[in-house]
Amino acid sequence: MPLKRHHKIIIGGVSTALLIYIIVMSVLLYTLFIKINVNEKSFEAKLNEIQADIQSKLNELTQNLMQTKESIGETKNQIEQLKASASSDFSGIIGESIPSVVTIITDVAQGTGFIIKSDGYVVTNAHVLVGGREIYAITSEQEKFKASLVGYNGDLDVALLKIPGTYSYLELGNSNNVQIGEKVIAIGNPLGLQFSASEGIVSAVHRTGANELPAYIQTDAALNPGNSGGPLINKDGEVIGMNNFKIGGGENLGFALESNYIIDVVNEISDKAELNQTLN
Repeated sequence: MPLKRHHKIIIGGVSTALLIYIIVMSVLLYTLFIKINVNEKSFEAKLNEIQADIQSKLNELTQNLMQTKESIGETKNQIEQLKASASSDFSGIIGESIPSVVTIITDVAQGTGFIIKSDGYVVTNAHVLVGGREIYAITSEQEKFKASLVGYNGDLDVALLKIPGTYSYLELGNSNNVQIGEKVIAIGNPLGLQFSASEGIVSAVHRTGANELPAYIQTDAALNPGNSGGPLINKDGEVIGMNNFKIGGGENLGFALESNYIIDVVNEISDKAELNQTLN
């Protein structure tokens, strides 16, 4: 084969190989471009989806905040109405007491509790917690906290809870000083759910309950299921009892555990839990 022709064959082969290489690389680059473009569109779609979800959450949060603000306003209006409708003995006490009263909620029941120490110790009825897996306390400002159970006394139906934070609290008075005929007020569920503050008088003291203990104040202050665990307060602003039960069929037969029994029970629970402090 002549040398010149041989060179042409070699050059032709190289040209073909180069052309094939260029075509292959072009295809690869085009494929890569398509993939990048598809991924970019997919990324943009995902980003838009995330942004939409974030905006939806923000809208929901804003709406909840507005509803909370409105609910707090409603609660304040209710408090003002109660203060206006109450006698002069309790018009000021209602506003002072409400911040120390909380709503107790479990997954099966709802009741009331009240704060007895500034560091968040709460007293309520033990029966409010029966069957519940988690316990929450909602303050008058609609702050919701998970509550821990410190201990309870089933015989006297008393439970001691703990929530985080610092609060105003109610003083437990000496129930031995309670007089028949003195005015009292029962408070329960202060969040517009079953909010009530009812005024009445002490009908009797040292009434015997189902536990056969003479441990209860009888009052004609109206009680409802939402009052369970709430405070019975005298005109000095002291808790003299914890609203406990109402006799079925009796319109004016409500009973509250006397404060001296509450003091004994919570301090016994404190000792067992080794809290190293006297709670009242």
